Amino acid sequence: MNRLVCTLVILMLSCFGSLALATEDKFHFDEPKKDALFLELTKELRCPKCQNQNIADSDAMIAVDLKRKVYELLQKGNDRQQVIDFMKQRYGDFVYYQPPVNPMTIWLWVLPILFIVVAVVGVVMTRKRQAPEISNEQLAKAQAILERDE
Repeated sequence: MNRLVCTLVILMLSCFGSLALATEDKFHFDEPKKDALFLELTKELRCPKCQNQNIADSDAMIAVDLKRKVYELLQKGNDRQQVIDFMKQRYGDFVYYQPPVNPMTIWLWVLPILFIVVAVVGVVMTRKRQAPEISNEQLAKAQAILERDE
């Protein structure tokens, strides 16, 4: 029984290992610099079909097509920015994980800062209101208690 389980495990591991190698060999460059750029770009480009998943991690057909297009563009000699511009032109700003600053996206940067400023002002205003006022009579009582304890 143990031999059967071991054999099945070895078969499964060898199948998954060959699948992983087949995927990695699909997009191979002659220069290691382009390999690194390809990996970087596929991690920065978002899969249009999957929510919050880059094309490097996605198994959707469109992600495979996008990886293939990135590969083609890099093989043609396009640089990083040209590939990103091509993808943004074809799929919109959504495809890139770093949205540009424009009138539509400025709120992504302004709202968190505005929220922090409002929160700090709110905390300061609340603290000022809670400052207890101690009368001279209470101070005299406290002083008397302190003198008595000494």
